[in-house]
Amino acid sequence: MSEITIVGSLRAQPGKEAELGAALADVIDPTHAEEGCLLYAVHQGVDDPTRFVIIEQWADQHALDVHVRSDYMSVLLSRAGDLLAEMPDSPKYAPLRHGTSPKNTLGGARA
Repeated sequence: MSEITIVGSLRAQPGKEAELGAALADVIDPTHAEEGCLLYAVHQGVDDPTRFVIIEQWADQHALDVHVRSDYMSVLLSRAGDLLAEMPDSPKYAPLRHGTSPKNTLGGARA
């Protein structure tokens, strides 16, 4: 199977930005420890602090499936209704490796 990139977009309920940020922070270390996790980076909007984006890269679909079924992700997902203003958007992408620069993909030189 091939590498998978997810660009997840989330919007916190107004006033819940810090709580959502803390909930997302709670899953970073265990996610990084997962086999198959190549990248898991959480960012908060500068112009709109209710906006969050999670950029994830997984070695393959199996690694992503294991991640989604983890206990800590279940806890995070159970809190989503209280923290999110709308359903998250989490499309999957496959990298297109054109050219020779390591800046061509999120994985950089790993590619």
